Order: sequence, then structure tokens, then C-alpha cells
Amino acid sequence: MNKPNRSRARPLSDLLAKTLGDAFAKQGFASTGLVTRWTEIVGSEIASHSEPEKIQWLRPLDGQPPEPGTLVLRVEGPTAVEIQHLSAVILERVNRFFGWQAIGGIRLRQAPIRRDNRKPHPGPDPETMAAIARTLPEVQDEGLRQALARLGAAIKQA
Repeated sequence: MNKPNRSRARPLSDLLAKTLGDAFAKQGFASTGLVTRWTEIVGSEIASHSEPEKIQWLRPLDGQPPEPGTLVLRVEGPTAVEIQHLSAVILERVNRFFGWQAIGGIRLRQAPIRRDNRKPHPGPDPETMAAIARTLPEVQDEGLRQALARLGAAIKQA
């Protein structure tokens, strides 16, 4: 007897991976990592004034290794000169992220940065967290107890 397949919740990233992968591939990105982790890669100061737009790759000649690409960065007008002066640092950090000499140059495009204007979600109430933590005396690990208290407070808040 065959059991019916149970439907299970799947992460949204699994469902959108192909769609987003195709969109990023059209812009020259092999993966979404450079865009989604831009702040980690170049640092918050540079990331606050720039964002990767696309990577332009040269077509390799027959039998030749691929040439490094050109990273096109969207930068705000007033900070373009500063970003240009930091281009060597950006190149080094991006290539370190890729693990090879993937990018050979940077081209700047002056345009407004797309900012995330959503307000940060307020953290759980400290009083509720403390009350929940007091109900967990059997949990020996303090870090785990605090994590469980944050989880409980977040559930109560929702």
C-alpha cells in the first residue's frame, strides 16, 4: 500500500532559487551571494554608498582561460569619487570572497541607491524575557536559557 505524499513546508529560498538565479545570471552574477552579502564583503561604510549592479564578462577566446570580469557598481553621486579611490580595496575584498581573481576592474554608475526603508523589528520585551527565563531553571546552559526566553517572548509578542 502506498502512503500519500505529505506536503511539507519548504523554505522560500528553495522555491525562488531558480527564478532569482536566472535573474541574477542575466546580470552576470553566478550566484546571489555577492548581492545579498555585499555589506559583509566590503564593509558597512562602503556598502552604505554603493551596491553591485552587474558583472560584465568578456567572452573567452578558444583555449584561453577566462578573463577577469568588470564589476559595475551603482554609487550615489557625491560619494562616487570616494568609492573610486577605494576601488583597490573593493577589488581585493570581492576577489577574496570569490576565492580567485574573478574581478579585474570596477566601473561606477552614478544613480540613487535602492534603500531598504523598512523599520527594524523591535526586539522582545526584556521583562517578558526575564519572566520566561525564570520559568526555565532546569536549563543549565545560560546561553540556551536566554535564547529560549527570547523565543518565548517573541511568540507571546506575535
